[in-house]
Amino acid sequence: MSSYDPPLLLGQPEEALAQSSLEGLPFDALVLVAPSPISTRATLTGPVAAALACALKADAGLDRGPRPPAVIAAPALPGGRLVVVPMGPLGEDTDDVRSVAEAVAAGTSRAVDAGATRPLVWVQAPSGPRFARAREVAALAALGSQWAPVEAREAGKAPRTAEAVGMVGLDEARARSLSAIDHGRALCRDIAGTEPERMAPRRIAELCEIAFRGTGVEVEVEHDVSGYPLLAAVARASMGVERHRPCVVRLSYTPEAPASRTLVLVGKGVTYDTGGADLKTDGHMAGMSRDKGGAGAVAGLVLAASLLKVPVRVVGLLGLVRNSVGDESFVSDEIIRARSGVRVRIGNTDAEGRLVLADLLAEAKTIAERAPSPTLFSVATLTGHVYRAFGPYVGAIGNGPAQRAGTLELLDRLGEAWGEPVERSRPRREDYSFVAPRSSAEDVVSSNRLASVNTPRGHQFPFAFLDIASGLRGERIPFVHLDIGGVVVDPPDWQFGRPTGSPVAMLTALLGQPTE
Repeated sequence: MSSYDPPLLLGQPEEALAQSSLEGLPFDALVLVAPSPISTRATLTGPVAAALACALKADAGLDRGPRPPAVIAAPALPGGRLVVVPMGPLGEDTDDVRSVAEAVAAGTSRAVDAGATRPLVWVQAPSGPRFARAREVAALAALGSQWAPVEAREAGKAPRTAEAVGMVGLDEARARSLSAIDHGRALCRDIAGTEPERMAPRRIAELCEIAFRGTGVEVEVEHDVSGYPLLAAVARASMGVERHRPCVVRLSYTPEAPASRTLVLVGKGVTYDTGGADLKTDGHMAGMSRDKGGAGAVAGLVLAASLLKVPVRVVGLLGLVRNSVGDESFVSDEIIRARSGVRVRIGNTDAEGRLVLADLLAEAKTIAERAPSPTLFSVATLTGHVYRAFGPYVGAIGNGPAQRAGTLELLDRLGEAWGEPVERSRPRREDYSFVAPRSSAEDVVSSNRLASVNTPRGHQFPFAFLDIASGLRGERIPFVHLDIGGVVVDPPDWQFGRPTGSPVAMLTALLGQPTE
């Protein structure tokens, strides 16, 4: 595989930009990102202010935004280039730090397109708690803008990228930490965004073995998935093609000092979802190689945690499987005994992700029972309903212990701060009634016959299924499910959208926070 070599992230003291000459700085473009009107920014002094004044005299429209990046000749600035990105006023209650991320990504890309290889980004963010992490979010956006798909890298068709990115106001330690998060997000993008043959189940396992080499993370690959009966059922029609056969990857990070907290995460890694016997039709199959974004996010988080050396034990379980259609396809009406022992009646084979997660959660429960202060997460591109209900936001829902521990509220705050916002739900009695057994033959029903987007509470009732089928219901272990179906790619076109790496940044921030 053509490895991804992200740009080096360099911190730069803000005081340096007030010098009479900036030509000695190791950069070749200055990217200025600020709310409109930019001319009122009191912190702009010296040659930066002079260059901006000349630009505004030539084009007063630069003082109004939002606008696409503008490249301006500025001989006194690094590389003789000033890239101005007006963000708009950002004074509304609904404005958030994502505006900074979008502007910085556009400005960094424009600087590189103009010929820069070492752009320096200076963000003039509004004050207030909503923008408290603006520099960090900006740095991740600048780095993320330089990622290119695996297919392009391996074909030698990747666009030219920066070799380094500077960020005004970051110190060296913070730059290293953000680089670690970027590495995790890049791994997430590689897994989530790559076509289904290049990133078939066992090739993802091989990628993990390469990506975690030297990190201290233990990588175990289970090729025999018979101990995960629901997952094995999803994979049944893929077993005849060796490269499509399933596996479960376990990633275990253990800090040097004894950990007082444990996060166990399970990720849905459906490398291609045909819908199985309930076949996707009317063009809805295109883009289904992105149905492995949950596994990508979990792998990315574990990588970031290991590089940051967080004092939290982190275990990730990736369920890697192809939901193929064929003579051996599992079908609706089958009753399958899950890893937990719960009898599951299949309602629709296109509701396969929850089957994969349920078996992994049963194993996660076993790990958690032997671990200090555990919290369980499932991460998946699980439903189309989450996008219908919430749009481009992570859908988060948790059990009673997670709610009482304040985990959902904490995720909400961290998501806002790091530009990966969350919309919260809570499980209701109707969700459990929806999946309740209809006869003595089963203990739970996996789904109804309709697509989730056509079902009331279509992204909430799957939580009830996961709770029951995994054996977690009634336990005291905090459990949170994150449905990332609306955020895995941007724009939200599953075939052509760019993978986001979400919610790796939010979850990494969680590792540095108390759970209650």
